[in-house]
Amino acid sequence: MKLKLLTNIQEAYDELRYKTSWPSKKQLVKSAIIVMIASVIIALIIFIMDQIVDRLMHFIYSL
Repeated sequence: MKLKLLTNIQEAYDELRYKTSWPSKKQLVKSAIIVMIASVIIALIIFIMDQIVDRLMHFIYSL
């Protein structure tokens, strides 16, 4: 059982170390910036939708 576990750990390490292509620092920073910008845009869209629904509900209940 221990031998199988150690073999699995070694295989996982080898795959991560030698077979996986990791992004460069430049690619990683560029991707992170894109994700942050997309997150802000989505948050703004949700905020605007929430404000519209809130005002609509206030209008409906004030009648």
